Amino acid sequence: MSARKTAGFPRGMVQARRRLDRWRKTRTAGVPIPKRLWAVAVKLARRHGVCPTSRALGLEYNKLKELLQSAGHTAKGSPSAAFVELIGTQPAGVSPWRIELEGARGGRMKIELPIASAELVLGLCRVVVSGAA
Repeated sequence: MSARKTAGFPRGMVQARRRLDRWRKTRTAGVPIPKRLWAVAVKLARRHGVCPTSRALGLEYNKLKELLQSAGHTAKGSPSAAFVELIGTQPAGVSPWRIELEGARGGRMKIELPIASAELVLGLCRVVVSGAA
């Protein structure tokens, strides 16, 4: 990678790109990138973000993101939900429910249910938080 292309990149990113470039020049076709080089990329992605790291190192974005997540981290700028908090007391008998959810990125949703059980409400919250719908 030329000095012009590396201008503005953190030092660790430039060093990692040079290591990858050396490996790419000497590799045999079809041989995957070594785990030690992916580990360096994951470390950089944790600090600088997946997109800037994948671009700077010439790596596949989705593979890097997957490795970062499997290492127990989330992409920079994409905080994961830590918990769901239901505020209030559980109503006795049958009474209306009002649920307010706020996503990790600031999105909000309000739901009013005329009749619901605690199990239904918790199930609904799990679906919304997990994003499985």
